[in-house]
Amino acid sequence: MRALGHRDYRLFFAGQIVSLIGTWMQSVGQAWLVLELTNSPFKLGLLGTLQFGPMLLFAFLSGAIADRVRKRRLILATQSALMLQAFALSALAWTGHVQYWHVAVLATLYGLVTTLDMPARQSFMTDLVGRNDLPGAIALNSAVFNGARVVGPAMAGLLVARYGVALAFLLNGLSFLAVIGALRAMRTEGEPRPRTGATMLEDIAEGARYAAATPLIALILGLCCAVSLFVLNYNTLVPLIARDVLGEGAHGFGLLMAALGGGAVLGALVLARLDFERPTASLLLWSALVASATTLSLAFVHRFWVAAPVLFVAGFAQILFAASSNTTLQMTAPDHLRGRMMSLFAWVFVGSTPIGAFFIGAVAEQLGVLAACAAGGGCGVAAVAILAVWWKRRRA
Repeated sequence: MRALGHRDYRLFFAGQIVSLIGTWMQSVGQAWLVLELTNSPFKLGLLGTLQFGPMLLFAFLSGAIADRVRKRRLILATQSALMLQAFALSALAWTGHVQYWHVAVLATLYGLVTTLDMPARQSFMTDLVGRNDLPGAIALNSAVFNGARVVGPAMAGLLVARYGVALAFLLNGLSFLAVIGALRAMRTEGEPRPRTGATMLEDIAEGARYAAATPLIALILGLCCAVSLFVLNYNTLVPLIARDVLGEGAHGFGLLMAALGGGAVLGALVLARLDFERPTASLLLWSALVASATTLSLAFVHRFWVAAPVLFVAGFAQILFAASSNTTLQMTAPDHLRGRMMSLFAWVFVGSTPIGAFFIGAVAEQLGVLAACAAGGGCGVAAVAILAVWWKRRRA
C-alpha cells in the first residue's frame, strides 16, 4: 500500500497495532466486569450510554477545536489521558474495591477524552499521507482496528477467565506507551487550517451548513445515525448472547467478539483492494443493509457454531460501511472543514451509540436478548430502506 511509504504514517500504524489490542481487551474486560458486579443487561447498556454520551453532546465543539490546533500535540494529550484512565480501572479491580459507579465514572471520563481525540486523529490522517493516499490509509487503519478486535477479545477472554479483569486493564494502559512513543517520534504536526469563522460558534455553523447542503454527505450521516443507533450495539448484545443465550463464559464471549473482528478485518482488506477513488453510494447502502439484516438474524440464533459465522458476516458488512463512510467524507470535504466533518461523523456514528445502548439494554431487560436483536436489526433494515428511497428520489 502506498500509504505505508510515508514515514510518519508507518509510525502511527505501528503504534496503533499495539494500542488497539489493549483497547479491545479493556472493552471485553469492562463488559464482563459490569455483568459480574450487577447481573443487569440494563446497567450494561447504561454504561454504553455514559461512555459514548459525551460524543453526542460535545462532538461539534471537538471538531472545531481539531481544526484550530496542532493535531499531533492534541492527540498526545488525549492518548496520555486514556492511559491514566486504564491504569485507574486496573488499580480498582486489582485491589478488589471496584464498584459499578467506579466503572461508570471512568467510562464517562473515557468518553469525554475520546470525543476530543477522535476528530483530531481521523483528520490527522490526511496530514500524514495526503489526499491521494488517503483511501488506502483509512482502509489499513480499519484493518488494524479490526485485527485488534480479533486478537484483543480472544486474549482478554483467556486472561479474564484465568486471572481476572484487572490484568486486561493493566495491559491496555501499558499499550498506550507504543502510540505515545510513535507520536513523539513524528515530524508531522498537523498544522491548523486558515479559519473562515471568527468564533468557534461560526466555525461550527459553517460545517453544519456545508453538510446539510451536500446530498452525499447528508446520506452518509443519515445512514451512520441509523446503523449506529439500531445495529452497532455489539458491546451490549454479544456478552448477553454469550452468557444468557449460548451459556458461554468469558472465553466464549471473547471468541464471539473475535469472530466479529475477523469479518471486519476481511472487509477492510477487501476495501483496500478495490480500485476506486471513493466508495459509491450503492456500496454504502448495501453494506448498511447487510449489517442490519445480520443483527436481525441473531434473534434466531441458539448455537455457538451459528452465532460466530453470523457475527463474522456482521463484522464484514460493518467495516465496509464504516470505512467507506469515513473515506467518502474525508475525500468530499475541503481541507479547512475536514475536522468538522469528522466531528459530524463521530457525532452521528459514535454519538448515537449511547441512545442505542440504552434502547437495546432496556429491551433486553424487559423482553429478553433475542427480542433486543430483533428490535435493533428490524429498525435498522427499515431505516436503511427509507434512506435508500430518499437517495433514489434525490438522484432522479
